[in-house]
Amino acid sequence: MKYLTTVGDRTFVIDINRDDTAVLDGVLRHVDLRAIDDGGSYSLLLDNRSYDVLVERAGESEYRVLINGVLYTVQVVDERAKRLAEAAGAFSPTSGEFVLKSPMPGLVVAVPVSEGQRVNKGQVLVILESMKMQNELKSPREGIVSAVKVQAGQSVEQNQVMVIVS
Repeated sequence: MKYLTTVGDRTFVIDINRDDTAVLDGVLRHVDLRAIDDGGSYSLLLDNRSYDVLVERAGESEYRVLINGVLYTVQVVDERAKRLAEAAGAFSPTSGEFVLKSPMPGLVVAVPVSEGQRVNKGQVLVILESMKMQNELKSPREGIVSAVKVQAGQSVEQNQVMVIVS
């Protein structure tokens, strides 16, 4: 799985496919990460160099990471979650019409809203199953559902319009 990891003003692409390796910005690295305790202490071997690591969650996708005495604030978002957020309008305007499109092919599990319904920011508009995972696609802002273009049990293609919020 690919992760977009931001430290300061630099973003790294980390691709983890095996337990003992990771690809960091296209470079294969040998990794051995072991939890020392339940308090966020880890032992990290990266390309045969040893690091003491302490990890503390600071937010939904933000962590404070202490590596050999140096503190970093790190944002970690998996590539799939980033696509979902973008498709669900996390970066959409706060006014005008918002069109929720399917971020990937899948099966509509539920549509818990109806036309004419007022919705709040963060309210689930559609639950989409893809790759055996259910994804809650949420409204990026308040508004009124002006159209529902899908129904539960329906298969959708990527970029297919599902719900419109005005």
